[in-house]
Parts: sequence; C-alpha cells; structure tokens
Amino acid sequence: MKNLHKGLDDLDRKIISEFQKDGRKSSKALARKLKVSDGTIRFRTNRLIKQNTLRVTASINPFSFSSDGIIAYVGMELEKRTHTITMKKISQLKGVVSVCNVSGRYDLLVEIFLESRQDLNRFLIESLSGVGGINRTETFIVLDAMNKWVELP
Repeated sequence: MKNLHKGLDDLDRKIISEFQKDGRKSSKALARKLKVSDGTIRFRTNRLIKQNTLRVTASINPFSFSSDGIIAYVGMELEKRTHTITMKKISQLKGVVSVCNVSGRYDLLVEIFLESRQDLNRFLIESLSGVGGINRTETFIVLDAMNKWVELP
C-alpha cells in the first residue's frame, strides 16, 4: 500500500486520512490532533489540492433519496484508439462522474449519475452520439450499492 502513495509523506497521509473521516474538520482541529501547527496543515492541504492529489467535497448517498436518481456504468468500445480525446469529450457531458480507460472487453468505462431514466435515455442517445468515435456501448444500471457516494448533479 505504501507504493501506491509515492510522493506523499507520513503527514500528508495523516491529513488525507483525517479529511476522509470528516472533510469539515478545521485546520486548527487537525493541527491539534496531528501535533503540528495550523499553518503546516493549511500549507500541506493547499499543496495537495494544487497538485490535484486531494479534493475536499460534499458527497451524497444517491440511494437515500426517494427520487428517480439513477447511477449507471456505460462500457464503450471505441472505433479508433482515441482514448484521451474521447475521454475529455465524455467527461464534459452532464451527469458524468468519471471516465476510465480500462482493460478488458471495453476501452472506456463511464460512470454517470442522472436524475431520471429519461435523462439516462437522452444521455445515451443524444449526448453520446455527439461525441463520435464510439463503436458500441453496454449500459449497466446500478440497482443498489454499499459505500457509494456521488456529487449532487
């Protein structure tokens, strides 16, 4: 596990761990707990955010609402090896949570969170057709999940 976090020292890992437990924790509270100065916590946190290593956000449990919110994964086979270009285009579409270049049957795996089945239908038919270069898709609708958190669309 240590090799997974190359470039992070022990204090960086502790700061990240504390934010994972409670992203609202103040710099002062973190500093007291980790026995360092408030300035050190602010500096380290800002550095991790600027390096795109850390992002502190509010997430919701998508299954805690009675609305029609829908999570789906879309496996995509591309016509050509245009992963980076296609990933950038897809990542900008409404409802996209993440776009991953994967091994296996598909070239890309896209996670989406939308408000309704109608939005999912529009995404699959209209939004993806505007991207181009997609040969085939397969959609997996999430029926239930544990430890699943997403940002509000």
